[in-house]
Amino acid sequence: MKAIIYKGLRSIALEERPEPKLSRPDDVLVRVAATGICGTDRNIYLGNFRAEEGVILGHESVGEVAAVGSAVKGVMPGDRVAVNPTLYCGACEFCRRGELNFCDNKAGTEVGVDRDGTFANYVVLSERFLHKLPPGLGFERAVLVEPLACVLNNVEAAELRPEDDVVILGAGPIGMVWALLAKKVARRVTMVESSPFRRNFASRHLEYVVDAEAPNVVADVVACNGGRKPRVVVDTTGVALERSLELVSKGGRVVLMGFNAGYQATIHPLTLVGQGIRIIGAGDYNSHIFPAAIELAATLPLEGLVTHQLPLEDYEKAFGLLVGGAQYSEYGAMKVVLRSV
Repeated sequence: MKAIIYKGLRSIALEERPEPKLSRPDDVLVRVAATGICGTDRNIYLGNFRAEEGVILGHESVGEVAAVGSAVKGVMPGDRVAVNPTLYCGACEFCRRGELNFCDNKAGTEVGVDRDGTFANYVVLSERFLHKLPPGLGFERAVLVEPLACVLNNVEAAELRPEDDVVILGAGPIGMVWALLAKKVARRVTMVESSPFRRNFASRHLEYVVDAEAPNVVADVVACNGGRKPRVVVDTTGVALERSLELVSKGGRVVLMGFNAGYQATIHPLTLVGQGIRIIGAGDYNSHIFPAAIELAATLPLEGLVTHQLPLEDYEKAFGLLVGGAQYSEYGAMKVVLRSV
């Protein structure tokens, strides 16, 4: 089969790999239909997130069941499924407490990071990590179920309420999913983004969009937010904790969702203590939330965030649209999806 392989810093390649085989009774072989390029994939490529060289990248995936092991009861060949790539052992202390996202035995289990992922024609996973899609949910929308689960996890951790106003830093796919969901709950949503392409895209969905490179971002956000600082600030960029603390109101919450292994921030604890500000890191989503994300996806126009769908063979163009370079000096896409069929 064809697969996109991580070769090292800023190096990926399309190669031939053997099709994976069923090896355990609960294994399921999935014929991959489409996989979204995640910020994690981008950060792996850029060296901001560690991955095993030689691994097949990709994890935000949907497809069709091709074969099942002898113990599989919940899916059958032909079923359309979404992949839950946040694997867990089910036996460690955290799993027994129901905190599956903090499983102690993740080494070698992170799909598309240190275990072969879904930028390929096929993938094999245990049945419990596959979820049947309802008849009305097409692949075009369902390919964003995994990012939606990530956002749901953070929305829950933020304890988002109808009286909250929300400012989101970063109008990438995660930021936009956050915005679509926050619009259903919060009083007001403001986006802060430096990329002209992404600001323009966000403006089609949101009334309030601020340039992150403007001379006085805080004042611009306050003006958009009815003259007050927001109660909730979400950093999807992974490099804006200090800016988030400048923006958030007294008694507010800062939600850290993006990541960059090279970023460090300086904070003054007295600011947190004196102003009652909470910094929230929710971690990976708990797999219990995945079915809720599938149900919620039916109510959100997620497919509208996909600007490009390309075959695996066009992987260089796909990553170029998201990481820049000689040919792509600026973001040229929102969500890019690689098709395996």
